Amino acid sequence: MTRAAHESAPSDERRVQVAELLDRATRWAAARADIVGLLLAGSWARGAARPDSDVDLVVLTTAPEAYADDAWAAELGLGARIRTGQWGPVTEYRHRAADGLEVEIGVAHPDWARTDPVDAGTRRVVTDGTRPLHDPSGLLAALLRACGS
Repeated sequence: MTRAAHESAPSDERRVQVAELLDRATRWAAARADIVGLLLAGSWARGAARPDSDVDLVVLTTAPEAYADDAWAAELGLGARIRTGQWGPVTEYRHRAADGLEVEIGVAHPDWARTDPVDAGTRRVVTDGTRPLHDPSGLLAALLRACGS
């Protein structure tokens, strides 16, 4: 690895931290009956994370309104909420942990993953790099196939 590439890669400590977060989020999603999919997106999914990269997750739930408060974020140890935004059918909750790691959780109804047709915004997210973490019914696998991923 070149010096420039090494300097632009996350530290081993950050990689462990993100791996622990993903493991915790996957177990959390599997324990919730309302969650039908959990997807890692962006730079961490495509193996291109930098030291300052945030972690992008998409939670597909039959009860998106249940995520308006921060009780679920506390279960995940996400830290303080620093922003909430709306991106079409996805509500973004951005959190910053005490160590500085930022985690963006996009919460949406399972319709976000419909494949007939695939929404243009959904397609952009999927083709930019994704990795299903929890997909008990194959909903995310079907979406990735429909997007050619």
